[in-house]
Amino acid sequence: MTAYREDLAYIHDLGFGDYALQSAPGILEILAQNQIHEGLVVDLGCGSGLSAQELIKAHYRVIGVDISESMLDIARTRVPDAEFVLGSIFQVPIPPCNAVISIGECLNYLLKPSDSNHNLTQLFRRIYNALTSGGVFIFDIAEPGQVKEGTTVKGFTEGDDWLVLVEKEENYQQSRLTRRIITFRQVGKYYRRDEEVHYQQLYKATDIEAELQQVGFQVKTLRNYGQYNLPPAHAAFIASKSTEGQ
Repeated sequence: MTAYREDLAYIHDLGFGDYALQSAPGILEILAQNQIHEGLVVDLGCGSGLSAQELIKAHYRVIGVDISESMLDIARTRVPDAEFVLGSIFQVPIPPCNAVISIGECLNYLLKPSDSNHNLTQLFRRIYNALTSGGVFIFDIAEPGQVKEGTTVKGFTEGDDWLVLVEKEENYQQSRLTRRIITFRQVGKYYRRDEEVHYQQLYKATDIEAELQQVGFQVKTLRNYGQYNLPPAHAAFIASKSTEGQ
């Protein structure tokens, strides 16, 4: 999957940044509650750098990771003081850090429809090992139930120079969500059309919590980041590495 090419990255940044921006105050609050007031935060699936921007403002150091070069082009312009790395969050090495975040159901994404479930336990273990004692992993996932069984949901959103149409279907047996995304973006006099298909593996919050605990995390499951309530069938997690954790 070539995800978030130039036009979709542009549209997502302009029209769909509320999730990251509204989540940021709650995430900063969680960091403060865990006595993490400085140091390195790794942002997995950083997108166009909106979360990184808020972390930099709060005087953290940030390394962002994303698989979309177009998203990173926007992020590097927006947040020149952060470092950004191109690559899959499931493969890029995670340096020693005080916190890891992943906002916007990034862990659900599959690179192609034939992928089996990602080995989340392996990712969780890498994050656990990278975190300093007392560090936290803050992230959210999409759960089954995004679309009513047997139905297809279609919708559109428009801006001054763009239009995006989204078609969603969910396979309940496989817990898979398919999003077909058609974009139109004005370039000069004309509109340019592009199309992407994204695939997500949907996870139950209870299963994710169990996997995190298996790795050694202390886990709290939320339905909100501070004052920002997550969309239906989404869950957020605060996975803490105890001060005794090595």
